[in-house]
Amino acid sequence: MLKKLINRVLGDSVEPNMTAKKIESVLADGGAHDTNINFRYLEHRGIKPGIKIRKNSIISSRNNSLGNMEVRLQIENLFKWKMKRRYGHRWMVETGFSSIKRMFGEYISATRFQNMVKEITLKVSLYNLFRRLA
Repeated sequence: MLKKLINRVLGDSVEPNMTAKKIESVLADGGAHDTNINFRYLEHRGIKPGIKIRKNSIISSRNNSLGNMEVRLQIENLFKWKMKRRYGHRWMVETGFSSIKRMFGEYISATRFQNMVKEITLKVSLYNLFRRLA
């Protein structure tokens, strides 16, 4: 799943309207994404992983070198790793989403995708305007 998401952002998908972008790092939940396949893919793409490893992870010759490096960094000093990778900032985004949903409701009325994007953009713009006035 991680590979599919990254390919879509990078513009490697079959959709012609997607524009290519550069990804420096990826933040992902550890339980689902701390696999050798994902670390190998991220290393191949030159993307820094921000994937928290499982508690029982070990450094092994069978593991990907990038995965082993993340294990070592997190075992040595998890707090330093979090600061370096900017891991743990998701709460800020969740707070914003929650505030917007509370103000405007969690549903949108548009049925076409491009209109959904416009409606959400309008709601976020209004939310930002209300925040400036408060």
